[in-house]
Order: sequence, then C-alpha cells, then structure tokens
Amino acid sequence: SFSQLNREINDFQTILPLLRELSKDSIKARHWEDVAVACNAKFDVVGNADFKLETLLKADLVSARDEIEEITDGADKQLKIEHQLGEIKYQWKTKEFLFAEWKDRGIYVLKSTPVIVEELEEVQMNLQTVLTMRHVKPFRKIAQELLTSLSETSDTIESWVKVQTMWCALESVFTGGDIAKQLPK
Repeated sequence: SFSQLNREINDFQTILPLLRELSKDSIKARHWEDVAVACNAKFDVVGNADFKLETLLKADLVSARDEIEEITDGADKQLKIEHQLGEIKYQWKTKEFLFAEWKDRGIYVLKSTPVIVEELEEVQMNLQTVLTMRHVKPFRKIAQELLTSLSETSDTIESWVKVQTMWCALESVFTGGDIAKQLPK
C-alpha cells in the first residue's frame, strides 16, 4: 500500500511538469499527434471540448517522458522559428525604398542602397541558418520561398544599382557637350 502510494506520488511529480509543458502555446495539433504516438494512445485534444485531464493521465505519460520532453522542446523551437519568419516577412513587406531627385532634373534614383543590401544579406544568412535547423520542418517551404524572394530582390537591386550608376555616369555625356549636339532630335 505504501509503495503503491509512493509510486503514484512519484509518477504525479513526473506528470505535473509534463502537463505544464504540454499546456504551452507552442504546442500545436501536430505536437499532440506526436505525443499520442509516443504514449501509444489515441486522443483528440485540439478543438475537443470533451477532452479531459483524465485522458492524459490514462495515457501513461511517465513511460514516454523523454519523448514528450523532446516534443515540447521542439515545439518551443518551432514557435521561435515561426515568429522569426513572421518578423522577416513583416519587415520586408513594409520596407520602403528611398528615392532622391537627380540633379534637379525631375528624374529620381534609388538611394541608401548599401544599407538595404546589407540588411538583405543579413536576413538571407539568417534564413539559411533557419533552414539548417532540425525543427524547421513545418516551416521549410515558407522559409525557402522567403529566401528565394529575398534573393531575387537582392539580385534586382544589384542590377538596378549597376544600371543606375552607369546611367548617372553617362547622363551628362548625352545631355551636354558635343555628343548631345550630334544626336538626332
């Protein structure tokens, strides 16, 4: 009787931290599916008003403790990745490029490109790091699409700056002096 009670108390001391971990916002439906597999149980948690603590207690969480801890740790890391991707998306969705008038001629050129290029390179490195993380699996497609989009943006800005630099250098040649006079009107 004492040993039975002692085992139940010890099990409960193991179960309580697991329940605390399972109650975090980072735990999504996919994680509950993993917990069910780890416990060799079947339960429907997400959106089920009939789900009770009793169901979890019967699921033998103690024997699957290590797997559950790994699942909850992974869920925390996935939430961090999800937030990081959301921040990157927001930052570049709202990014504004600065233009300035070129020599008071009514023609506008892109300004502050070194800062933009540096920010793009930094975020691309961050995304490449995210893509190497073990827990990126649910967000791999989103991260890859974001990296591709930002890489294309970087390439476009690089081409733009090259053309703009050449144009700025040649603009005065074609608007003044002998060459301008020789051009057909």
